[in-house]
This record gives sequence, C-alpha cells and structure tokens, in this order.
Amino acid sequence: MADVSFQQEFLKTHNDYRAKHGTPALELNSELTAAAQTWADHLLATGTLEHSDTKDGENVFTSWSSAPLKLTGKEAVDSWYEEIKDYNWNSSGFRGNTGHFTQVVWKDSKELGVGVATDGNRVFVVGQYRPAGNMNMPGYFEKNVLPLV
Repeated sequence: MADVSFQQEFLKTHNDYRAKHGTPALELNSELTAAAQTWADHLLATGTLEHSDTKDGENVFTSWSSAPLKLTGKEAVDSWYEEIKDYNWNSSGFRGNTGHFTQVVWKDSKELGVGVATDGNRVFVVGQYRPAGNMNMPGYFEKNVLPLV
C-alpha cells in the first residue's frame, strides 16, 4: 500500500512535470487511490501487468529485483514521463509508446489516485486519473498535451 510519503512524492512528481507544460496541478483523490490500490493488489496477485476496466485514466508500472526493492513515488512517474522523447509534437495523437507520458501531463485531468503493491522483490504501481486523458478525438491532444514552456 502506498504510504503518505509515497503518495505525496508521486503527486509532487506529477505536478512538477505538469508545471513544465503549463498544465494545472492534480489533486489526490481518495476514491481513485482506493481503486488504484485494489488494482495494484490484483496485479501483484496475478503477476501480470495490465490495465483495469476503469473508466478513469490509468498508468501501470512494474519493477523487479533479486535484492529487496524499495521504490519511491518518483520512479514510476519518471519512467512514464521519459516517453516524452518519443512524442511526435508535429503529429499529435495517441501512440502506444507515449501514452503514459501524455496521461501524466493531460491538461484536463484534475484528480489522481495511486496504489502500490509489493512482495519485496516485485512492485506494481497504478496511477488513476480523472477525467481520463488520452481521448483520441480531433483536437484533444493539441489542447491537452502542451509543449514545454
């Protein structure tokens, strides 16, 4: 389960990246956090990385180590944001290799939830966003995925 310091670091890392794009800060939502935690627990139990059937936006992350693993709230968000290097600013729209990044900075998303599940060597992190990002309709990416300011 994501403790308060993990949640705060996860939220702060999102908002630091969003500020670089002139995008409003997210607020932590307890309902989304509970749903994200339920899904993170499911992922750990099944050992698979997949999305839930939520109507909210969702990013998922996993890491594994033979040594005990202590993940911070920043690491998963950093890995999602790193996809910016592959984002095509000249041809906006959803791409499988940049969907985590675009959800992190999606302007219209206002709330965030986070769940973490670990057995000590494998960890799953789930971020859920409301309203959902990555809406692939004309003009939505141009309006919601803003370039660095």
